[in-house]
Amino acid sequence: MSRRRSPRQAADAIRAARDRAAPRTGLAAAQAAWTTTVGEQLAAVAAPVSERSGTLTIECVDTVWAQELDLMQTQLLDRLRGELGDLAPSALRFRVNGDRF
Repeated sequence: MSRRRSPRQAADAIRAARDRAAPRTGLAAAQAAWTTTVGEQLAAVAAPVSERSGTLTIECVDTVWAQELDLMQTQLLDRLRGELGDLAPSALRFRVNGDRF
């Protein structure tokens, strides 16, 4: 008599499928790791939107946050390198887009 396996959690199956389908780019990796890497408070006011030649562009809710995060750039890059390894950006650029948030 064979034993039935218990059903898997739907969230686990969805997460696994999403991870398999996600593009393997620096931008996709940064977007996936952003909240974990910078924390929920910063993720609520800034988000990665594009990547070009190793520079990750972050859209911020306003100028104050763009300036604050620019001052924190070294720390943010260190965190991203620790989380993303080879897929981490080499520089960050900040711009304002209040409509996004």
